[in-house]
Amino acid sequence: MRPLYLAGGIASVALGAIGAILPLMPTVPFLLLAVFCFARSNPAWEQKILNHPQWGPQIADWRENRVIRRPAKLAAVTAMSAGVLFTWATLGAPWVWVSVAVLVICGSWIATRNE
Repeated sequence: MRPLYLAGGIASVALGAIGAILPLMPTVPFLLLAVFCFARSNPAWEQKILNHPQWGPQIADWRENRVIRRPAKLAAVTAMSAGVLFTWATLGAPWVWVSVAVLVICGSWIATRNE
């Protein structure tokens, strides 16, 4: 099982890195999954993520208290909104509705989490 968890952790970090660049794709959920996988396969890599100055505190907030800080909420919803505008400008309908659905579903979930 350990190699599967390691592969899952590596894939999750890769998706999180993509999410740090693309406005519609999240970062922290993939890093949470990576930390989960690395805790079972490579604790040193788990600690590297937890000690990261940008992402570590957000992951610790979620793991310990199940909270998302307000600046992170605003950044996430703003990035998803930018993704909707980008999709509208480049692909138009009907693809923009996929972005709108992601914004409404994920943005609502994020907005309703404790701070």
